[in-house]
Order: sequence, then C-alpha cells, then structure tokens
Amino acid sequence: MNTLKTGQFYGTTNQILQLDGLTITDTEYTHPVVDWHYHENAYFTFLLQGNVMEGNKKEVYHCSAGDLLFHNWQDAHYNRKPKGFTRGFHIELNQDWFDRYDLKNNLIEGSINIQQPVIKLMMYRIFAATKQDGIAVAAIDSQLIELLSVASGSTFVKTKDRPQWVKLLEQLLHEEPNSYLFSLSELAHRIGVHPIHLSRAFSIYFGCNLGDYLRQIKLQKALGLLANDNNTLIAIAAECGFADQSHFIRSFKLNQRMTPLAFRKLMKRC
Repeated sequence: MNTLKTGQFYGTTNQILQLDGLTITDTEYTHPVVDWHYHENAYFTFLLQGNVMEGNKKEVYHCSAGDLLFHNWQDAHYNRKPKGFTRGFHIELNQDWFDRYDLKNNLIEGSINIQQPVIKLMMYRIFAATKQDGIAVAAIDSQLIELLSVASGSTFVKTKDRPQWVKLLEQLLHEEPNSYLFSLSELAHRIGVHPIHLSRAFSIYFGCNLGDYLRQIKLQKALGLLANDNNTLIAIAAECGFADQSHFIRSFKLNQRMTPLAFRKLMKRC
C-alpha cells in the first residue's frame, strides 16, 4: 500500500504552503482511479470543485463541491474520479502542531464525512485566508482549533449520543433541496417530535438555533456554486433560498467577511 508523504496528493498541486506544523495544498485531481493508500499526517480534504468518490474500510462517500472529509493519520482509503475538473484543498496537521496547542491527535477518530455547515463555512474562511497577501498564520491556527473543537463534538452533544430524531432531522435538512421552506410544525411532523421540543432542543444537538443552521446551509451551498463563473449572483441567490441578491450579499459578507465577487476572485488563485 502506498504511503504519501507530507504535501503529496494524486494530481497537480498548484499551491503548497508550509505554515509551522501545517501543510496546505491546492490540488487538481487528475487520476480517474487511485488505489488504496494512506497519508503520514492527519488531514482535511475540502472539495472546492467537481466530484470524487472516496471509500475507506467502513464507508463510501460521494463528494461534490463543499464536501469536507477528515482522515486521521494512516487511515487507508481509495478514490474514483469521474470525468471533469475536480479540485481539492487540503490541510495536513503534523504532530508538532498538535503538541504546540496541547491537543490530542485523536480528537477526531478514523475517516469521517463532516456534515456541520458551520465547519464548512470555517473551512471556506481558512481557504480565503491562504489566498490573500500577508497570510495570518495565527488566525488560521485559531480557526483550525475552533474547527477541531466543533468537529470533535466537544462544544455540543457528540454524534453517538444523539437521539434518532436528530439524525433524521440532519438528513432532512441537508438532503431536501427546499428544506428552508418547511415550517417548524412540518419539520417536527416529518421526524416525529413535538414542535416545541424541536425548537427547544435544537441548539443542544446542533450548536445554534434552527434559523442560524438553515442560513449556514444556504451559504455553504452558495459558496460551492460560486466556483462556476456561469452562475450569476442572482441565480445563486434564488437557488439557495435567499430573498434576493442584496440579501445574499449581506449574509455572505457577514459570514465570510468579503463580498461574493471578491471570494470568486480568490477562488481563481491556485
């Protein structure tokens, strides 16, 4: 089985940054088939454009733009890429980085497909930071520490301790294209709980209120669509459920600290 060293990925790496314990790469995937392999460091893979299928010993993930995977070190997996342009953003964390902040390197165990939209929005902010002049390493470290805290479940109830209705709700919100249009009573009916219980308990299991979570999902979807220049801001706003383009731009600036067009320009920096 192949072992990939720090900064190595299957494809054409257009950017590589070494930031004191972090190795950050921006890679175009060019191999249609990648056999079983593992990496020597724990790392995140954030799909910026295109599609890829990834399998490990437990699961298979069909990923598209905006999907985020985490692999602990030496977790074996394989990949299949369909035709078309596919681009991934990777952050490798070596042991020195974990030691510097007194973090355990097994905060996240195994290979997982991270669903929380707040984490994906954090990753988009980290990506943007690596494309700007004068990279703020301390800010990237801070965001990664927060990201790991949320992803590991230390800020709210861990996945394994959540009741079944929470899992059903998460699936519904992420897989139904127009879930933001559902009323509270309809959501509650679909998952089999009382609306008041859903409203009161939501933040316990998701780390924020329902309204904020739905906004995060809409922004996450919008960020994935921005990579394609053919998608106008008006079209993105409509597809993601924003009232209009102005509302989309305001929400985007509040979360990503820049305009959608400024982010689109950063996406073109390899």
